[in-house]
Amino acid sequence: MPGGGAALRRALLGARRAVGLRGAAGGSRAAMSSQSHWLTTEERSQVLLDLKASGWSELGERDAIYKEFNFKNFNQAFGFMTRVALQAEKMNHHPEWFNVYSKVQVTLISHDCGGLTKRDVKLAQFIDKAAASV
Repeated sequence: MPGGGAALRRALLGARRAVGLRGAAGGSRAAMSSQSHWLTTEERSQVLLDLKASGWSELGERDAIYKEFNFKNFNQAFGFMTRVALQAEKMNHHPEWFNVYSKVQVTLISHDCGGLTKRDVKLAQFIDKAAASV
């Protein structure tokens, strides 16, 4: 949906939060919030500014963030992915990603909540630190 997709998505997410609907995984709002924690409007604005400043972008078609990382070679890319995978497993929050040789594309979304949460932000911040240390 060109142009208005992001506004519509935010409106739908706001409506979902307001009435406490169940997430995509079928869990209750209370169960989801215990692991993922919705972002307030103010938190979301600040977090997105910070993430965009570090190269993340919002996806227009869904409430998710995306970033592409480029490394010197496959070994560096794979090392980065391994480090992120170990942290993601600890957090029980796994990225959508794609790797070809030295390029790694990462998308973060909390599927159980149907959108961006504090858990995504925490993992994005870890991912940025992992990439900087390679």
